[in-house]
Amino acid sequence: MAVIDIKRVHGGTIKSTKAAITRVATSLGAEYGVSHDWAGNTLYFERSGISGSIEVSKAELHVHAELGFLMGALKYTIEREIERLLDEHLG
Repeated sequence: MAVIDIKRVHGGTIKSTKAAITRVATSLGAEYGVSHDWAGNTLYFERSGISGSIEVSKAELHVHAELGFLMGALKYTIEREIERLLDEHLG
């Protein structure tokens, strides 16, 4: 199983960062069928072949995703897309 693990410092509040992450998750949901749900300050997401979470703290966010066998072949492509979306929505 392939794993994506990204930690990123953010300059926003927890509330504004969660709002940005929600926009990203909604966009990914519409495009790729990824479902998501918040539990406290952690967004859990899932679709066939991938599941994970994005934990938001005061100064940092942590993306952790586990990829199934077929999605594992796309690990670096998926990781780059996550990085691009974080750059786009969090600055």
